[in-house]
Amino acid sequence: MNVSQAVAQRISVRAFRSDPIPGALIRELLEAAARAPSGGNLQPWRVHALTGAPLETLKARVRANPFGETPEYDVYPANLWEPLRTRRFQCGEDLYATIGIPREDKPARLAQLAKNGELFGAPVGLFFSLDRKVGPPQWSDVGMLMQTIMLLAVERGLATCAQEYWARYPQTLADILDLPEDHMIFSGMALGYADESAPINTLRTRRDPFEVWGEMRGFEDV
Repeated sequence: MNVSQAVAQRISVRAFRSDPIPGALIRELLEAAARAPSGGNLQPWRVHALTGAPLETLKARVRANPFGETPEYDVYPANLWEPLRTRRFQCGEDLYATIGIPREDKPARLAQLAKNGELFGAPVGLFFSLDRKVGPPQWSDVGMLMQTIMLLAVERGLATCAQEYWARYPQTLADILDLPEDHMIFSGMALGYADESAPINTLRTRRDPFEVWGEMRGFEDV
């Protein structure tokens, strides 16, 4: 598999098989992904991988507090503007359409949202934190690490779902992961083998054409 194939095949999987993943494979994956770039080679990330009893403890804590805690940052800006608002709306509508949940069925939509707290059945959860004193450039470094993990996972036959949902549980995760006080949770990621029979995994999110977001100048062959 080449990089282009991994990029094309990567999706956000929301239904996993329970098959365990060897710890040696997880470590190899994370160590390979650490070649991701970071400004000044700061490598500002900290990554925790949970499975088995530690992961079940976390999920039990989330079930006991379904409304979450006060997030340390807003995942989305307030009052999203166009075209961002429409893109987010369409993504949600397409996702719920795969599992037959209409817009007016709010209890069913909330039940699906709650599956984030179960990592959609994935056997491994990855959690990314960084020092509170760093800024947006270092947050983007963590994003590049996460993308590298996701592409390497595809190469290894694994599936992922990046989950900023976990920003809703900063105190719980800090406690479970023994985070130092100067570190904050940025995101989580479900990791495992995709349940290919699950309808929700048929979702392929839409992408705007190049002309909407790209511009090329000085090229004579385009």
